[in-house]
Amino acid sequence: MDKLLRVDMSTGKVSFSEVPPEYQGLGGRGLTSTIISREVDPRAHPLSEDNKLVITTGLLSGTPASCSGRLSIGAKSPLTGGIKESSPGGVAALKLARLGIAAIIVEGIPPGNGLYTLEVDTKGARLSPADKLKGLGKNDTVAALTGQHGDKVGYISIGQAGEMKLPASSIATTDMDNIPCRQAGRGGMGAVMGSKHLKAIILDDSGTGPVPLGNNQEFIRYNRMWAESVMADPATGQGMPIFGSPVAVTIMNKEGALPTRNFRFGQFEGADDISGKKMRQNIKEQGGRMTMPCSPGCVVRCHRTYHGKDGKLIGKAPEYETIWAFGPNLEINNLDAIVELGNLCNDYGVDTVDTGVAIAMAMEAGIIEFGDAQGTLELVREIGRQSYLGRILGSGAAVTARVLGVGRVPVVKGQAMVAYDPRVIKGMGVTEAMSTMGADHGAGYMVGVNLNWLPKWRYVPKLQVEDQVKVSREIQTFQTAMDSTGLCQFTHTPLLNSRRAFAGVIGMLNTKFGWQWRRKDFMARGKQILKAEHEFNLKAGLGPATDRLPLFFYREPVPPLNTTFDIPDSEMAKFYNF
Repeated sequence: MDKLLRVDMSTGKVSFSEVPPEYQGLGGRGLTSTIISREVDPRAHPLSEDNKLVITTGLLSGTPASCSGRLSIGAKSPLTGGIKESSPGGVAALKLARLGIAAIIVEGIPPGNGLYTLEVDTKGARLSPADKLKGLGKNDTVAALTGQHGDKVGYISIGQAGEMKLPASSIATTDMDNIPCRQAGRGGMGAVMGSKHLKAIILDDSGTGPVPLGNNQEFIRYNRMWAESVMADPATGQGMPIFGSPVAVTIMNKEGALPTRNFRFGQFEGADDISGKKMRQNIKEQGGRMTMPCSPGCVVRCHRTYHGKDGKLIGKAPEYETIWAFGPNLEINNLDAIVELGNLCNDYGVDTVDTGVAIAMAMEAGIIEFGDAQGTLELVREIGRQSYLGRILGSGAAVTARVLGVGRVPVVKGQAMVAYDPRVIKGMGVTEAMSTMGADHGAGYMVGVNLNWLPKWRYVPKLQVEDQVKVSREIQTFQTAMDSTGLCQFTHTPLLNSRRAFAGVIGMLNTKFGWQWRRKDFMARGKQILKAEHEFNLKAGLGPATDRLPLFFYREPVPPLNTTFDIPDSEMAKFYNF
């Protein structure tokens, strides 16, 4: 049976225990949010000893289930002040599951200023001093640890931003090439890890065996149904392997929903220069690799690396949201610069979205001009230098705007909004406003609903007012349950579109756990978790007034469609009427 690993940083005590009844049958976001809601006082300061960092495996982690490599990291967020979960890929979830650990719970704060690593293997777990890693970015941190532990283990680490406890800091997991490029980016989880003085976690699953599946043949049969459905879906079987998530640049630009110059326009003239097609062309011409898995068992294979014009590796090719944050959002159409900006953020350990929007706040304040790629690189490097300005920018868009005196601030619950204009993709406006996670595209991706990518599930036209709240609640409930499985968020499209895909996932869950779940049980689990998160947020002081978009979205039409966000507050107020 899987165990909980508790790490008390105040005393240095590390202990294993059985999973208590109230946590059994939970995984991923379901387990992180349940532990936080039960064990953390909602009034706690996120960087105090009262907060906890919780790292969990999904219900299907460590199994042959395709695309089940997502790890879940949760805490009370120093960025939003509410509950938060962030979900990176990589190898960590597989290794943690094979070690028989359902969750690592890090609590307390050690005396002094020392840093530590946590080593977990078949012999147990132990804390070790790690002051030699102070001030290192994630790349150098993993390189140093690899010299000691090798490249066959999994690493979870923070960079300089996490050490400084900046509210927009991230946590990285290593991919299959031992590169710390898979990010738990949103919500400041890196700051919570840094507040615990924990620089890195080393997961060594040497000597472990497969995760028990119940009936192996039945599990494999259901997994085949799931994997075949993923590959048959146009998005995950064709678009994502060929172009990755940057395929959305061209789509959003065409729809008039690509936020440009800090949400002043819905289209960007330089969109073709930073599109998925252009990135694929550059990778072919400049070097790099395409169509790779970031975690074992991924059949979508949208991971890729990127080289500059000089042929030298810059790093991981960015996702759509990173391209937007440093591209159209800042009116930058230099793809090489955007890739470098994303990888600097990854190394320093800050969320690319909140950092990109923070740079937009600096541009609004006149520190540099919109479109200044070189100036943006210099500002982001301030985070790595740990300067006062770097600390401000690494604290996210809301803090940067407050310090620099900017009034046009696209944030919800203190977290920067993402790459879909809510005046056009109105369902995403509902999700960003109402999510327990703050402005977070991953909490309930309504783009597919609003653009008719999910014809077998639901279609609500992007500019329609009716049903946006109702369907956003449905997809957020669904996504919350999916985030508990360990399945990659990119595979939500086939899971919603295909009955065979859903039957495969439910079949794997039932086979592994001896359940008799149907679709209603899956959705009930999502509702249970979402309600617990909402109740935590209410007690933390995030009431209905925080479940709204900034006023300029209601008042200012966005060209070229010249629409506003016009879903009435009376409708938004019905969201949590479960």
